[in-house]
Amino acid sequence: MKLVRKDLEKDNAGQVTLIPEEPEDMWHTYNLLQVGDSLRASTIRKVQTESATGSVGSNRIRTTLTLCVEAIDFDSQACQLRVKGTNIQENEYVKMGAYHTIELEPNRQFTLAKKQWDSVVLERIEQACDPAWSADVAAVVMQEGLAHVCLVTPSMTLTRAKVEVNIPRKRKGNCSQHDRALERFYEQVVQAIQRHINFEVVKCVLVASPGFVREQFCDYMFQQAVKTDNKLLLENRSKFLQVHSSSGHKYALKEALCDPAVTSRLSDTKAAGEVKALDDFYKMLQHEPDRAFYGLKHVEKANEAMAIDTLLISDELFRHQDVAARARYVKLVDSVRENMGTVRIFSSLHVSGEQLGQLTGVAAILRFPVAELSDQEDESSSEED
Repeated sequence: MKLVRKDLEKDNAGQVTLIPEEPEDMWHTYNLLQVGDSLRASTIRKVQTESATGSVGSNRIRTTLTLCVEAIDFDSQACQLRVKGTNIQENEYVKMGAYHTIELEPNRQFTLAKKQWDSVVLERIEQACDPAWSADVAAVVMQEGLAHVCLVTPSMTLTRAKVEVNIPRKRKGNCSQHDRALERFYEQVVQAIQRHINFEVVKCVLVASPGFVREQFCDYMFQQAVKTDNKLLLENRSKFLQVHSSSGHKYALKEALCDPAVTSRLSDTKAAGEVKALDDFYKMLQHEPDRAFYGLKHVEKANEAMAIDTLLISDELFRHQDVAARARYVKLVDSVRENMGTVRIFSSLHVSGEQLGQLTGVAAILRFPVAELSDQEDESSSEED
């Protein structure tokens, strides 16, 4: 993402002009937009024209509109972002108050104005404009007959390809059908890797599977690469890392990212940091439940006691339509940082973010046990009885 201009007032009102440069930037833009913001961008509008003879025709005209945002639609797989709203600035082709949908796309500038730019939104702009925050991990999660080729970016886990091949069982004395189908399956996965993984950006490719599938696949892939003199695969051989997973489904990627060999290799990536933080939270919940809280009320109480060491919060909560609810989450994040706590904002499109979403989207690892909360709960429940 390229920051063209930033004009903010003392009260944090103002506007920012940005150019999304990659598909990933569309996800950041989706998180920056809120209902009630004003968005100015170039768009195409169908305009009816009447000639001197009275005949009516229609032309598609490119014009720049400023909309008051009413609805936001994001397609994560295609990385397309559509913003619907009403026109709030006079335009020769579009009346004031007329509805229009702007489709934001990479390499096209837009200006976003807000009445209040909070700390979470400003931090996201910083992250989006930092070139170090790019997609640097790829993963192939597989089992016999099923594989998912994914890109693990700092903001989301994108499934780039799904390969499914029906593999017959081995028969006594005749394994040829099974072997041929398996070879066809491996070949399709290799093609998907070459098509969807950019080795110039990716630091590491995880190959995860149950059993020996990953070893057999990697052997096949590099044997074929030697036979066909595939320089792309041979030059990047060191980037492939084999790890265990329980299945070939996308959710098994979390196990692969938890593997100690992987975390040491990916120690500088945000994805690995999120997975580790969630893993630490679950361990704490199991061994010292008084130092692991989840749910907004409990976490806020722990924050009042200045007990939060690490706050885990889903970015989904910052897209809340209710301004007061959103402000409450922003206040919590700012307060934890003021108290020298660490804040990890999880992406709802990451596997780890999906899991945090199941725990209400907000959780905390505490510096010291806060037992009063659970005691208060027990007292209130016994009073209700």
